[in-house]
Amino acid sequence: MRVLGLVVHEKELLELQYLLKREMQEILLDLNDERIERVIKRAMKERYRILFKLLTKVAPQSEYAQFAVSYRREMKQ
Repeated sequence: MRVLGLVVHEKELLELQYLLKREMQEILLDLNDERIERVIKRAMKERYRILFKLLTKVAPQSEYAQFAVSYRREMKQ
């Protein structure tokens, strides 16, 4: 495991949060698409997990709380 530091301005941090949340919302929508194969959905869930962990590091709890519920629900399926 590597530990990396990152210095960003407030505006850049907000943009990073926005991009992460938008990508996670897209994944949640795609997980409900029955046309997508199970193996692809498994990869999407892994990507969601990684993005969620990253979001928890760059956003306050109030910003990622809604994704935590979706995270738990989707990972159980």
